[in-house]
Amino acid sequence: MSVLVDDDTRVVVQGITGGEGSFHAQQMIEYGTNVVAGAVPGRGGETVHDVPVYDTLETATTEHDANAVVVFVPPAFAGDAMFEALDTDVDLVVSITEGVPQQDMARVYRRLGETDTRLIGPNCPGIITPGQAKLGILPGNIFESGNVGLVSRSGTLTYQVVDNLTQRGIGQSTAIGIGGDPIIGTDFIDALALFENDPATDAIVMCGEIGGEDEEAAASYIDKNVSTPVVGFIAGRTAPPGKRMGHAGAIVSGSGTGTAESKIAALDDAGVPVGDTPSAVADFVEETL
Repeated sequence: MSVLVDDDTRVVVQGITGGEGSFHAQQMIEYGTNVVAGAVPGRGGETVHDVPVYDTLETATTEHDANAVVVFVPPAFAGDAMFEALDTDVDLVVSITEGVPQQDMARVYRRLGETDTRLIGPNCPGIITPGQAKLGILPGNIFESGNVGLVSRSGTLTYQVVDNLTQRGIGQSTAIGIGGDPIIGTDFIDALALFENDPATDAIVMCGEIGGEDEEAAASYIDKNVSTPVVGFIAGRTAPPGKRMGHAGAIVSGSGTGTAESKIAALDDAGVPVGDTPSAVADFVEETL
């Protein structure tokens, strides 16, 4: 069974009538994702790409027995959209929106802990199981079905690593972009646990970046709990302290933690080879397999 998404995933798109929501809903449909409905207040009764739109997410998910939601809602309203999604019975919520206020995400995170729903994001490219379904903005054409699971904070880095793998004939089981904000739903450890228990995954690639201590925590988790081979990559080796590099969470305070060096050292200690480049990551995966 694939991790989180597969042919049976039934998706509702929040914000499907907006420019981003409409464009990427079409891309998901063309990839083969089963997009069953959209949800936009005040737009009920319309259709987008032959997909029916409802005023409320609850109605959309109930009418179409949906089990996943993708959020393409502007930052000021994304928190409310995620709350609405967490009030349904869906298994998975993928929030693509960038720039969600952190105070909104703090409230969403507390609510998330009261549910059985998994949240990926916000500020993420989404998730894809190649050849089955994609939820988000991932470019499906670079992915190939295979046995390497990938989890990354960076969308662009995901694409670079996947492209290097695919060019070598190494396919992917599932790729998860967890997002680079300080407060997110699914983190590295969550994804590693999913891949460790996924019989379709024989190796894992973990792409991190500077800022925070999530990669160090993941390294400790790998050392104690993960038997599947893991290959790492850390972006931002040359970033100056105190400067935000791309993601809101990619900032080093100068305290000695959260640096590329500390993360690489933690992964080394856990027996995880760390590639200097996406190509080097693919080299390590090729050797592992």
